Amino acid sequence: MAVNIILPLSSLSLWNTKKLIYSTQIRFRIMSLASKSQPQSVASSAVYQVPGLDSHEMDSTADKTFERYLSNTAKRNGKGVSIVWFRNDLRVLDNEALFKAWVSSQAVLPVYCIDPRLFQTTYYFGFPKTGALRAQFINECLADLKKNLMKKGLNLLIQHGKPEDILPSLTKAFGAHTVYAHKETCSEELQVERSVARGLRQVVLSTAQGNSSRSSSTHSPKLQLIWGSTLYHLDDIPFSVGSLPDVYTQFRKSVEAKCTIRGCIRLPTSLGPPPSVDDWGIIPSVEQLGLHSEKVVKGMRFLGGETAALSRVTEYFWNKDLLKIYKETRNEMLGPDYSTKFSPWLASGSLSPRFIYEEVKRYEKERQANDSTYWVLFELIWRDYFRFISIKYGNSLFHLGGPRKVEKRWHQDQKMFETWRNGCTGYPLIDANMKELSASGFMSNRGRQIVCSFLVRDMGIDWRMGAEWFETCLLDYDPCSNYGNWTYGAGVGNDPREDRYFSIPKQAKTYDPDGEHVAFWVPELLPLPKEKRNFPGKSYIEQVVPLKFGSSNKHHSQRSKYGGRHSGLGNR
Repeated sequence: MAVNIILPLSSLSLWNTKKLIYSTQIRFRIMSLASKSQPQSVASSAVYQVPGLDSHEMDSTADKTFERYLSNTAKRNGKGVSIVWFRNDLRVLDNEALFKAWVSSQAVLPVYCIDPRLFQTTYYFGFPKTGALRAQFINECLADLKKNLMKKGLNLLIQHGKPEDILPSLTKAFGAHTVYAHKETCSEELQVERSVARGLRQVVLSTAQGNSSRSSSTHSPKLQLIWGSTLYHLDDIPFSVGSLPDVYTQFRKSVEAKCTIRGCIRLPTSLGPPPSVDDWGIIPSVEQLGLHSEKVVKGMRFLGGETAALSRVTEYFWNKDLLKIYKETRNEMLGPDYSTKFSPWLASGSLSPRFIYEEVKRYEKERQANDSTYWVLFELIWRDYFRFISIKYGNSLFHLGGPRKVEKRWHQDQKMFETWRNGCTGYPLIDANMKELSASGFMSNRGRQIVCSFLVRDMGIDWRMGAEWFETCLLDYDPCSNYGNWTYGAGVGNDPREDRYFSIPKQAKTYDPDGEHVAFWVPELLPLPKEKRNFPGKSYIEQVVPLKFGSSNKHHSQRSKYGGRHSGLGNR
């Protein structure tokens, strides 16, 4: 009988250090770290909690972080009630919408709307828009947000329904003068914003109800949208969105030379009181959302919420001191500590990119600055870039030809696609990564590039099928990073140079030379000699398609000086 072993992350700092040998100095540093905390072997059915701290340690870490970001000078000068409409910004720290709502009112009502549209199906191929693992993760984010708001003297009102129905009703019931929210960039989210604004215009409040300075006796509540999802503020980048460079390097060099990153928003000790609410609502179970509950029984189990997010930053940067070797380990595929793993919390807004920036700068000041510390920021800028590109190109990100309207022939063979989706292609490296995605809601950056290339180039399948399946499964799904990466991977992105083929044999030999990743996720390969695990021949299932270029070295991916296509910490 198989036994699931749950190992605390504190017992595992790095996996397979042999792969990390870039120089004698790096090898010594990594192996010194590993010798103190890494077990000699990895259990093939282990579950690793991320972060690996217990609840007391996480609460203590979060409380200390919140204390560092207190403001003793913030002053409240508003009247009446304001509403904070939480969306993909499920945090307290560095939340400008929350801060402005507090400043402009006497009472703040935080609201989260459980929108049924998020649990319908994807646009083209009818996959679930939100899978069970991400739904559970978001539920945990909401529970933690509620807890942290209560520590600040507030609470979180959970409402079931469309924001454009709920928010106008609440503004009328509470006489709220303004709804504050963070602005989104993609079409579905923008349509909701427009519908909310339209609904608010239909609400008529008396001057006595709100915080209006108008001379008339009635007014309508406002929707105040705030930019707060990127490292660099939209208003600070040195070009209009319409003239955004189509090459990432040009964008990066320009913002690094000409822009300043704004500091995190600091909050007062108390944000209360909230208005009087009879029923704050409850967070629904996954089953109540119409999904079948799933439990992570293998691989990484991410804990949702700002408390976990802040704890992971502390764990990775400070407790385990892994930031200094991030650049050497980031392309690995197995284990909790080869990369930051911040992406699920960035996607849900439980973690601010500006907070990560400030922690990196603190680390550079107190410990050391090197290529690895910079590389975390480099990838956060990639994340910004995808967000800004989504404004420039709009819905073309979701179209077959992408932003450049490329004409290519793909097919939509459902049975063929299912072999990829279910991890039954006959190629261990592909199958292991796809099984990891289904089991945990996560896949490494390297794995995502490989399975994308295989789907669109070796199988010839419509890239949107892969993008929509990722939309279903990923804990760290956000439309900008997901579809930005897929358009790049399919060769239809805004940068015409990003059109590359990933040779599976080359990738396997380089990034899983001992077959540890494939043996973990495809355990029938474990008994094979290490050099055979990625190349098992007839010992494994039949390959569904031949490789387009086989193992020809001239066709395998070559990363540029700056790392080629990146996730932008969308999956780091």
